[in-house]
Amino acid sequence: MTRTDRSRAIRTTPGRKVLISGASVAGPALAFWLNRYGFAVTVVEKAGALRDGGYPIDVRGTALEVVRRMGILPRLRATHIDLRRLTFLAADGSEVASLNPHAVTGGVAGQDLEVRRGDLTSVLYAAVRDDVEFLFDDSIDTLDQSGHGVDVTFRGGSRRTFDMVFGADGLHSRTREFLFGPEEQFHRYLGYCFAGFTMRNTFGLTRETVMWNTPGRAAALYAVGDNDDVHAFLNFAHPELPFDAFRNPQAQRDLVAAVFADAGWEVPGMLAALRDADDLFFDGVSQIRMPRWSSGRVALVGDAAYAPSFLTGQGTSLALVGAYMLAASLADRDHAAGFAAYEHDTREFVTVNQDQVGEGDATLFPTTARALEQRNDMLRNLSALPSAEGRPAHSALTLPEFTPMT
Repeated sequence: MTRTDRSRAIRTTPGRKVLISGASVAGPALAFWLNRYGFAVTVVEKAGALRDGGYPIDVRGTALEVVRRMGILPRLRATHIDLRRLTFLAADGSEVASLNPHAVTGGVAGQDLEVRRGDLTSVLYAAVRDDVEFLFDDSIDTLDQSGHGVDVTFRGGSRRTFDMVFGADGLHSRTREFLFGPEEQFHRYLGYCFAGFTMRNTFGLTRETVMWNTPGRAAALYAVGDNDDVHAFLNFAHPELPFDAFRNPQAQRDLVAAVFADAGWEVPGMLAALRDADDLFFDGVSQIRMPRWSSGRVALVGDAAYAPSFLTGQGTSLALVGAYMLAASLADRDHAAGFAAYEHDTREFVTVNQDQVGEGDATLFPTTARALEQRNDMLRNLSALPSAEGRPAHSALTLPEFTPMT
C-alpha cells in the first residue's frame, strides 16, 4: 500500500504538476526550488522512509551558496563533522604521512562542509515537507509521454498525469533506463569496486581517517565523531564490473574477502565485521556521462545524469547545484526551452568536476608498486596546512539569482 506523507498541510501554490523520483539529495533539493517557483511537486521514493545514516559527504564551492540560499546552512554547520586528520599507512602498518584532510581534498577549512549523509537528507526533507507531497514505499512503474503530459503508473497501482517528471534516482537510475535504455552505454567504469559498512570503533579513533594501502587495495577506517562506531571502507582494483555480485550480498562479501584474504593491518577484523554487517553498501567506482539529460518532458538530475564518482568528492555538490540550475531554468520557460537552458548552463560545471578524476584523485588508490611509491612521496611533500582557496572546479559556476513567484 502506498504511504503518503501528509503530516502537515501542503501549501504548494497551484501550478505545473511535476513528479520527482528519488528522495535522497537531488530530489528534495529540486523539490524545494520548484516549489518556490510555483510548481505543484510530488516526490516518490521507493524506500519506506528517509534513509538514515550513510557515509559522510562533502558540500563545497558553489553548492555552499545553494544551501545558503535554501536557508539550511546554519543547520548543516551544526552537524559538520570537522575531520581533523588523514593518516596514510604502508603495507606493514607504519605511517607514511599524516595530513590535514584539506591538503588532500582541495577543500577550504572553515567553509566547506562534511556531514553525515543522513543529516543532510533530514535537513533537506525538513525544508520541503510542509510544501511538497511525498509518496514513500512506491516507485514509477511506467512512463507514457504520448499525450499532452506524462502519464505515470506507480508500482502501488495508482495512475496520475504530470506536466514533467524528473529522475533523481541515483547512479543506477530506473528513470534513465525508461528514457534512454540500459545503463551500460553511459556508465564509465573507473576500475575499482568498494564496500562500505559500519563496525565497532575499537581503535581509539576520533574525527579522523586512517588508510592502509598495498597496490590495488585500500582499507580505511573513518571515525566521524566520538561515538562507538566507525565507517569501514574496502576499495580494490578490478578489471571489470562484477555484475553478478551487484544483486547478491553474499557474493559481494565473498569477493571482498577473497581480494583481501592475505591483507595485514586491521583488515582481518574488518572482514570479520563485514560478514555480519547489516548496512553493507557495495558498488563499482563509476561515472555517468550522457550526451543529453532529458527526453521530451522528462529530465535527469544528480547522479542519474552525471555521477562523478566518490574519487572527486563532488557528487553531493553536483546534485545540489544541478537541482538549483534545473529549477531556475524552468522558472519562466516551457519544458523544452527549460531543459535546453539547464544543459547549456550546467554542463561545463559538471564536466570540469567529473574531469577531476584525471587530475590525481585516482592516484590515492595506486595499482602498482611504483605508483604507490610515487603517491607516498607526493603525500610526504604535501603541505599539512589546509587549502586557502580550494580547487577551482568546486566554484566554477556562478548561480543565477533566484526570483520567486509573485
